[in-house]
Amino acid sequence: MNNSLTHFDEKGNTRMVDVGGKEETLRIAIARGHITARPETLRLIAEQKMKKGDVLEVARLAGIMAAKRTGELIPLCHPLALTSIRVELAIADDDRPEIEIEAEIQTIGRTGVEMEALTAVSVAALTIYDMCKAVDREMVIGDIRLVKKTGGKSGDFISDSETQLP
Repeated sequence: MNNSLTHFDEKGNTRMVDVGGKEETLRIAIARGHITARPETLRLIAEQKMKKGDVLEVARLAGIMAAKRTGELIPLCHPLALTSIRVELAIADDDRPEIEIEAEIQTIGRTGVEMEALTAVSVAALTIYDMCKAVDREMVIGDIRLVKKTGGKSGDFISDSETQLP
């Protein structure tokens, strides 16, 4: 693994990495996170009784839109033509009072889509917070992380903490 900082040139100036010489490959990234809320808040979301509408569907759309705009949001991120965006949200079905969020992003390109997946999860969580803050200001967004990436010269990555990935 190359540990050099690629966003700086030899003089320490910020730069966007040149990916022009890289081979185009199928690149996939999966990120996950969650937002913890009070059980009453989760019940309102599940029953679609929030005044602002269907929280999970709006958050899904927000995550998709955010993935598409990652290159505009993160200064040194390349704008990418994404070929697939999937954002899934689910209220935990055990004793955890949270909504689980997962994003899978794909492209055929010269650079990875990790930032797009992480951005999709982050913005989906922020959207849930925005739509529910009138009834629960103590929600906590957390554990946003890359769990898998494939493609490219650096090879595949699967987080050590993940056991349920295909």
